[in-house]
Amino acid sequence: MPLILTFNMKVINLHQEEKELIELAVENNRHAQQKIYSKYAPKMLSVCRQYVKDVHQAEDVMITSFMKVFTSLKNFEHKGSFEGWIRRIMINECISFIRVHKKVKFIEDSLVLGRDEETFNNIESQLSIDDIQSLIDSLPDGYKMVFNLYVIEGYKHHEIGTMLGINEGTSKSQLSHARKMLQEQINKLKNYSNGTE
Repeated sequence: MPLILTFNMKVINLHQEEKELIELAVENNRHAQQKIYSKYAPKMLSVCRQYVKDVHQAEDVMITSFMKVFTSLKNFEHKGSFEGWIRRIMINECISFIRVHKKVKFIEDSLVLGRDEETFNNIESQLSIDDIQSLIDSLPDGYKMVFNLYVIEGYKHHEIGTMLGINEGTSKSQLSHARKMLQEQINKLKNYSNGTE
């Protein structure tokens, strides 16, 4: 059997298995729900941790989000990625959590600083994942949310504005300030590792 045909059959089988699992979970089948949770929880905890600094709080947000996943499962239309659908629920729950517990305020600011795209594209080659997460955690919550939504999740500024209840210009300025702060922190780390600080 040709390799491409074998691969396509595997993809179709996996998709069918996932669809059947979702249908069982919709009917409150605990085993199916547990399988979904076990499959996606590690990735989704990582998503929540990007927004919520404390790992225990991030885990609480993830569990609350999974409760919403299972109560909303009947609304999943099997269009697009199931993982992406779960991820959106996680992100929205993180935003809600931060709004309630942190009282985030977005400062209206028309200043949009220039981007240094090349530096940010090279972050991963210079720093460990833990270092990058630590730098992102050091950002104020408003900056961090916009940075994560734009850089990591790939949302556009008008989408971020809608999600956070801010205008597009505010989203752009929050991102610019976040990039500037990260750049300053990266420079400090470079200087420290080079022995110049």
